[in-house]
Amino acid sequence: MIGRRKALGGFLPERRPKAAKALVLPGDKVYEGIRKGSGKQEVATTMAFVRLVRELAKDSEIGKRVVPIIPDEARTFGLDSMFPTAKIYNPHGQTYTSVDASLMLAYKESEKGQLLHEGINEAGSTASFTAVGTSYATHGEPMIPIYIFYSMFGFQRTGDGLYAAADQMARGFVLGATAGRTTLTGEGLQHADGHSLLLAATNPAAVAYDPAWSFEIAHIVKDGLRRMYGETGPDGNGENVFYYMTIYNEPYQQPAEPENLDVDGLLKGLYKYADAPEGDGPEVQILVSGVTMPDALKAQKLLAEEWGVRAAVWSATSWTELRREAVEIDHDNLLYPGSEPRVPFVTEKLKGANGPVVAVSDWMRAVPDLIRPYVPTDMLTLGTDGFGFSDTRPAARRKFLVDAESITVGALSILAKRGEVDHAKVLEAATKYRLDDITAAGPQTSDSGNA
Repeated sequence: MIGRRKALGGFLPERRPKAAKALVLPGDKVYEGIRKGSGKQEVATTMAFVRLVRELAKDSEIGKRVVPIIPDEARTFGLDSMFPTAKIYNPHGQTYTSVDASLMLAYKESEKGQLLHEGINEAGSTASFTAVGTSYATHGEPMIPIYIFYSMFGFQRTGDGLYAAADQMARGFVLGATAGRTTLTGEGLQHADGHSLLLAATNPAAVAYDPAWSFEIAHIVKDGLRRMYGETGPDGNGENVFYYMTIYNEPYQQPAEPENLDVDGLLKGLYKYADAPEGDGPEVQILVSGVTMPDALKAQKLLAEEWGVRAAVWSATSWTELRREAVEIDHDNLLYPGSEPRVPFVTEKLKGANGPVVAVSDWMRAVPDLIRPYVPTDMLTLGTDGFGFSDTRPAARRKFLVDAESITVGALSILAKRGEVDHAKVLEAATKYRLDDITAAGPQTSDSGNA
């Protein structure tokens, strides 16, 4: 008995992270596909991410360590494309004939399968994420769990399990797909997630991002792999964090990665995506994340062409990381009052910007408001507070006042409060765009659950 116990690693459970080694991570080539954009094709960020997962699973070094975990809706997320090759893990192999056996992408189970398809079992899936994510310490084998689920069924339904995963120092990726309050209106309120990013902010180990573009996903995943599985952290084999990304089921054209992209700002949580048009007139800074980005860019155009206002558009890839860094600086400044005070990244970034800030997202206003104390100018927040019963995305966004026309009126209103535009323009714009009428929102788009 003693001999067997020694062979199993000792009498008591213990962490053995030093037995693991930093992984040889893939180079830039694996990320090229989603960094070059989608051309004229409309692609949801969920589909862009799944494409990247397929590429990572093919990598000669880390591919065998990638463990996709799916509680439900593998086909919705596009992960069924991995069934024939990676296969679904079953210790007994496939013991049944699947209902979709005649399809090219039919269910394929194997005792050597790579995917964990847990059924509608979010608690079990979170437990699987924890087991895989702590393998580097329990077995000396770094594994890369990629747990993807309907956004509402993560931090809302199994948030305590994710906190336990943090307590056990699990590493990996957690993906809240079909994210946002307005993107899945036809599925009922249990799918209308406008608050998981706020809940994620309470988990010290959760590095949360709300990317708008596929090229942002590429840089976030690359940096996440570096931080969790590269030669970082106290043991030289990664940091004890996990990444939470909110991704969307709404397709839109994905641009190619801009030249001279501010990757440092992207990873820290904020970078300027589009400069304000040249010319005279008042200026405003629009900070936006996730699926609201296309509306912000449309608002930039409306403000310039119809109201003579110049707007710069910033991609706020992580409201929570901006807040976390600022809080840490507050702590250090209080702890060391004799030293030169440090300045938060978001404060430094916006210090030289002209005009007020309009912060907008598909999340409740408390999410962008996380950075309010550190914004060095006037700030208006637009968000999706409340349930928001609506049958289409445009109607939902009009109800919450987060569509392009609402952002336009919001920008005019904060400029009017500062005396930079006539208040009559605000009334004129609100009347012109019929902000009080959700039927005026358009064009109508499909609200299918298919990612």
